[in-house]
Amino acid sequence: MIEKIWFHQHPMRYVLWPLLWPLSRVFGMISRSRRRDFESGKKKRYHAPIPVIVVGNITAGGNGKTPVVIWLVETLQKLGYKPGVVSRGYGAKAPRYPLLVQNTTPTAHCGDEPKLIQQRTGVPVAVDPVRANAVKTLLAQGVDIVVTDDGLQHYALERDIEFVVVDGVRRFGNEQMIPLGPLRESLRRLKEVDFIITNGGEAQDGEIAMTLQADLAVNLVTKQQLPVSELGNVVAWAGIGHPPRFFNTLQQLGATPVVTHSFADHKNFDVSELKALAMRGDNVIMTEKDAVKCTGFAQDNWWYLPVSAQIAAEDEQCIVETIKEVMEQYGSPSA
Repeated sequence: MIEKIWFHQHPMRYVLWPLLWPLSRVFGMISRSRRRDFESGKKKRYHAPIPVIVVGNITAGGNGKTPVVIWLVETLQKLGYKPGVVSRGYGAKAPRYPLLVQNTTPTAHCGDEPKLIQQRTGVPVAVDPVRANAVKTLLAQGVDIVVTDDGLQHYALERDIEFVVVDGVRRFGNEQMIPLGPLRESLRRLKEVDFIITNGGEAQDGEIAMTLQADLAVNLVTKQQLPVSELGNVVAWAGIGHPPRFFNTLQQLGATPVVTHSFADHKNFDVSELKALAMRGDNVIMTEKDAVKCTGFAQDNWWYLPVSAQIAAEDEQCIVETIKEVMEQYGSPSA
């Protein structure tokens, strides 16, 4: 219901407006006050000895941030840098922090997004609610540049470059602050960031267009790869910020979903529930983010669909030049 109020002008907005509007005003005041405290020096900020890049958003919900993080890490690797990734580990609880994600680290300890990033890129990924501690852990791993997965509003950590990822279809909904709308910060914040990456839809002036390129479906058990269209009648599920985007992609690839099931973002799956869903089709297809949570109990007919961010060469060059300028300021030119 709340998403329909935010993005689809549901009639209930008129009923809930008197309740949500004051709360939204309070949220905005607290958010602005907190930021001022860090910028004025009233609250301490950690300045890392290496460059820090933040990839975040100003709206709640899934915008395609993780594919941008992966694209950025892979771009840094091509340039000869040694990136590491910092995450809060949302939805997970580690035995202790900071946590350096390993191949054997369960998603219940690190979170699904950090696990996915670590598996896809192979770079050091550190998880800690206090991101400064995660950065210090990465320094011990020999990284020379840090990418933070989310954390645009985590002003306790100073940053050199800021990316905001925007859902190009839903944009900013009703343009109101949480809980009346999806905004974590005012739209004025967009004028301060270095790059605005627009996922799908139509990029506006000053924004960089990004598309998500879907690859072949990958079997969780055998690692076999097949076009999605060859999987027959599929059961599709997604526990991401905006599941309809995934289901639409499947249809565009020629899949025939007999069941589509949305889970809450970062949900810890119930195995019996998933297996019951799986029995309703020939095969199961899920996102790669969901797959990292299912590897321990996946069945032979369970598949996931990897996606990769695609950005135009001229936009990539602009991003690369900015990164190189910052690296030179730290005395760390590309290898």
